[in-house]
Amino acid sequence: MPLEEAAKIDLLSVTEGEDKPLKYPGMFHRSALMILTKTDPLLHTEFSAELALENARKTHSEIDTIALSARTGGGLELWMAWLGALQQKVQHQAAAAAIT
Repeated sequence: MPLEEAAKIDLLSVTEGEDKPLKYPGMFHRSALMILTKTDPLLHTEFSAELALENARKTHSEIDTIALSARTGGGLELWMAWLGALQQKVQHQAAAAAIT
C-alpha cells in the first residue's frame, strides 16, 4: 500500500506568536488543520488565540483549528475525532475509487 498524504496540518505554538500564519501564508493556505500547541501558558502571556485564528483564516478561510495541551490532555478528544473523521473520508474515497 503506497504512503499517501491525506491532509496537511500546521502546528502553531503559543511561543511563536499570532503572526506566524501571516509570515508563512502558503503553508497555512494548504493546510486543513491548525493545531495551537503549548496552550498551558496562555493565561500568562499576551498571546491571543483569537488573533492567531483570525490570521490563519486570512490565508485559508476554512481551516479547522484545535487548541491542544500535551500536559493536561485538553483538546486531545477533538484531535482524535478530527483524525477519525479524516480516516473515514479517506476510506470512503478509496472505496469509491475501487468501484469505478
